[in-house]
Amino acid sequence: MIRRDTSDIVFRRVLAVFPISILMLVAGIFFQLVSASHLTLNKFGFGFLFHSTWDPVAENFGALPFIFGTCVTSFVALLLAVPVGVGAAVYLAEYAPPKVSKTISILVDLLAAIPSVIYGLWGIFVLVPFMRNTVQPFLGKYLGFLPFFQGPNYGVSFLSASVILAIIIVPFIISVSREVIMAVPSVYKESAYALGTTRWEAISDIVLSYGKVGILGAVILALGRAIGETMAVTMIIGNNPVITASLFSPGYTLASVLANEFAEATTNMYLSSLIEIGLVLFLVSIVVNILARILIWSVTKGPGQEIK
Repeated sequence: MIRRDTSDIVFRRVLAVFPISILMLVAGIFFQLVSASHLTLNKFGFGFLFHSTWDPVAENFGALPFIFGTCVTSFVALLLAVPVGVGAAVYLAEYAPPKVSKTISILVDLLAAIPSVIYGLWGIFVLVPFMRNTVQPFLGKYLGFLPFFQGPNYGVSFLSASVILAIIIVPFIISVSREVIMAVPSVYKESAYALGTTRWEAISDIVLSYGKVGILGAVILALGRAIGETMAVTMIIGNNPVITASLFSPGYTLASVLANEFAEATTNMYLSSLIEIGLVLFLVSIVVNILARILIWSVTKGPGQEIK
């Protein structure tokens, strides 16, 4: 029987204040964003999310170009980052010698800690010229029959922003996926080897099957990071509120329009529209991160998951 005294009860209640304060902070941010964006909420309603015109002079605002840009850059970034991230995680967890795995894991963690503005500067001076002079002409020459690779080549574009996002989110995918793979009970792999499977069969059929939910959580967590990325994307996406199929076109995202135009908001309606964009970004980020954490927790909570 656990003995409880007054000090235990007081200590438990004091500790309970901290998580409650976090919930209150999140709720406070939400209500403040809703309150500050009431002008556009009342004028445009849900149409604000589906309207494509962004005209501060006429005070006619729509967030669709920014939602489109956020979806395009995040999706392409995941297409580029997921194979690299999961492949690197499998190598570090299953194939690399312990010293190599530990060293590379430290470097991966360091990459995740680099400020995004540094990635943006590297993107301006290295990535954008490389995309303009090499990658985009190559894609236009051989894949120009597709609408995704048509149009003028400026260098600053959806594609360049997607590449920089992929570089930023790869460390997150590697780090979380590696932990998920290492959480797979060794008895499963040993049983597979005892049945005569190869190492690749054990990894693909047992390890990845067991950890697929957690790896999906890592991908969704990286998606949340990509959606909220601001400075690096703002510096190389071109900042043009258009909806187009071409990845060579300059564009805009939810986060980049906030960074780029908030200081220029001279009217209450203009400011309210930007704050509502912040509200949309806040809600999307919260939902994506909660979903990712649930998926990761479902794998790392312990053995007992059924392998299919």
